[in-house]
Amino acid sequence: MSALACLTVHLPDEHATENLARQLAPLLDGRAGIAPAGGRIHLSGELGAGKTAFTRALLRECGIKGRIKSPSYALLESYKVFNLYFYHFDFYRFSDPREWLDAGFRDLLRDDAVVLIEWPEKAEGLLSPPDLQISLVYADQGRDATLTAYTARGQLWLNAIVPNPAPPSHAAP
Repeated sequence: MSALACLTVHLPDEHATENLARQLAPLLDGRAGIAPAGGRIHLSGELGAGKTAFTRALLRECGIKGRIKSPSYALLESYKVFNLYFYHFDFYRFSDPREWLDAGFRDLLRDDAVVLIEWPEKAEGLLSPPDLQISLVYADQGRDATLTAYTARGQLWLNAIVPNPAPPSHAAP
């Protein structure tokens, strides 16, 4: 599936990463009036690039109370706020792309839930494209976050953050 829109923002520190998550949260949980609530976000980047920091800030902004654990060892942490489910996956430890299938996670990839997947590349193409891909890379003292929309829902989210994000650039053949 081709990208519909793309946006790159510089995040000078963890606070900026958290602010980006706070901007997206109301779009996912229905507070922004965008229905239906839910959607899928894939987060890529090196260790320490900010994937879990982003996810924690987003979950906290959506109303998750208490400790928000990284699913690095459990593979999945789930939460519920009112009637909305949140599933936070971390595929870092997978050595075979089929492991997430064997774990029975496919049924949790629902459109009416917020699904956040760290290290989606470990599933090597077995996942359908997300609404939004967030790629975090080290840049200067902070990070650059490239947000790529693959669905109309993802494009709606990008438009809410920055009106008229650029279409994805394609290299000349």
